[in-house]
Amino acid sequence: MKKIFTTICLLAVMQAAFSQAWIDRAVPDGRVDSVWNAINLPQAFTGEGVIIGFVDWGFDYSHPVFYDTNMVDYRVLRAWDQFKTSGPAPAGYNYGTEYVGRDQLLAAQCDTSNCYGYHYHGTHCASIASGAGAGTKYRGVAFGANLLFASLYLDSIQRVMDAWNWMYEVAQSEGKRLVISNSWGLYYMDNMDGTGLLANEMQRLTDLGVLFVVSAGNNGDVDFHVHHDFAGEGDTMRTQFIFPSSGSTGWGSSITMMNSANSSFEFSMMVMNTNMDVVEATPFIPTAANDGYVDTFLVVNNDTLIYTYDIQSSNPFNHSPVVRLRVKQNSSYRFGLAVTAPNGSFHAWNVAEVTRAYGNWGGDFRAPKPGWVSGDIEYGISTPGNIDCAITVAAHSKRFVNVAGHLIGGSIASFSSSGPGFHEIRKPEISAPGLNIVAAISSYNNDYTGTYTKTVVFNDRTYGFGSLSGTSMSAPFVSGVSALVLQANPYLTPAQVKEVLTSTAYQDNYTEQYGIDRFGYGKVDAYHAVRLALTMTGVEEHTGNLETRYTLFPNPASQQCFITATTENAQTPCQLYDLSGRVVRSETLSPGVNTLSLAGLPAGCYILRVSDANQIVTKKLIVQ
Repeated sequence: MKKIFTTICLLAVMQAAFSQAWIDRAVPDGRVDSVWNAINLPQAFTGEGVIIGFVDWGFDYSHPVFYDTNMVDYRVLRAWDQFKTSGPAPAGYNYGTEYVGRDQLLAAQCDTSNCYGYHYHGTHCASIASGAGAGTKYRGVAFGANLLFASLYLDSIQRVMDAWNWMYEVAQSEGKRLVISNSWGLYYMDNMDGTGLLANEMQRLTDLGVLFVVSAGNNGDVDFHVHHDFAGEGDTMRTQFIFPSSGSTGWGSSITMMNSANSSFEFSMMVMNTNMDVVEATPFIPTAANDGYVDTFLVVNNDTLIYTYDIQSSNPFNHSPVVRLRVKQNSSYRFGLAVTAPNGSFHAWNVAEVTRAYGNWGGDFRAPKPGWVSGDIEYGISTPGNIDCAITVAAHSKRFVNVAGHLIGGSIASFSSSGPGFHEIRKPEISAPGLNIVAAISSYNNDYTGTYTKTVVFNDRTYGFGSLSGTSMSAPFVSGVSALVLQANPYLTPAQVKEVLTSTAYQDNYTEQYGIDRFGYGKVDAYHAVRLALTMTGVEEHTGNLETRYTLFPNPASQQCFITATTENAQTPCQLYDLSGRVVRSETLSPGVNTLSLAGLPAGCYILRVSDANQIVTKKLIVQ
């Protein structure tokens, strides 16, 4: 099977030649159909009442999969196109264009053309998580959820954090739980050990109740990682790096290097002939006290070889020396890397550097000479999937019964990136179908090369469904399952949702064969995840109705609200929780009217929990 690399900074997609693992086949693999059919459940769950936000691009706002199953009610709440400069920007931000509500979104039709052209990736991912099918069998997992779209640049950590915060603000105003689906990853954003600005912001929003689902990456079949433990002065690691395939947009390699905290190192780029003899090399460049960016070149036999490097002698988040070396491809020579240090556990990753976007697919490290170090697939999870609080998703092929009655499929997708994570963190956490998934394709795209499996006509426009593969597809599948879990129990914290998903993940011969570094805890099981969620106590537990004995007014409220208790209990405990599960106010209610102060609380959605001798009752409270 040939991997087709595209110059998008999303995860590289796959087009495979064998039997389609359509979304309708993926649904039973993840046991989603049992949730839809309410088998031994109090009701069917479709993600209603939950918002799924997509950080991506290539959104077709008009695609009929974003209506309800009757193709009447439109489910996209807002979109923020960070590429489009006409405005207006969302409140509190000074760039991009926000579309609010059905009329504005349908008038805009799609996000603007950008450095990736008119793309389709975001539409496909959103369709997997929450597409209503548009009368076809290609229905997404949580087809009752509402949606948010953020089309953004990935050249800026700040823009990613802005997109996340914008989604959080919208979800708070709607009073709904939020899942943010991220089908992208980079090997030079934040730190590869899962620390940094982005990691801190993800953790902050997780503490506020946001659930992050992230694709693991598509480098499971590339030896793009190299590791060496230095054993004293004079210990030098050498390896050859291969320029990743990038087609017409290829520039060269981007090599991210990191050593242990407070362990400086020195590196040199080696230039070799076809016999792998070193004909030239840069001086060893020390990381110690050498912070900054350098754009330079090396002349070999009148040939100018361009390279740049950016050094952080001590990263502020992990105190490690971190280097990004970029080398322009040259077909006349072979290139190698030499690194020396007295101590430390050194890691490096070799990914594509491209001219019009942001590469994240790998190129091999090789050992052409004795004593040199070859690469491997380990520690292959990129940012933000390497962050602890994220639910990071691997991809496997759908297991189903073929026309001959044989059970086939189920193996790990060869491209699915491998763990482990750093600091004894298990990465990925879970796996979902991600090989040849048919879902919606943006009708405005200008570069989809696949064949449409199905087309539908809606509002006099033709819309298509096509196949893509990657952990970009498996992540939104788990985002949809997460929405089902949160509909079943909207009071679970993000940590509890992760626990639900991982503890109910199922095992088979493939998970045993490939192990935790490829599958995590196993394959996602929506049915048992929902069943477990229904039994758990999150921020609160439903065992009654607040209006039976207690009246809350006003709602929404600001500064204060009033709780009328029509009970003889002299002292009734009352707590107000935020969506992360933290108690932000505690009071003891007496019969009659009680005042609950809201002063100083940020605007947003909260949960009021009252428990007396007869019942535990809860109600959502919106603070303005």
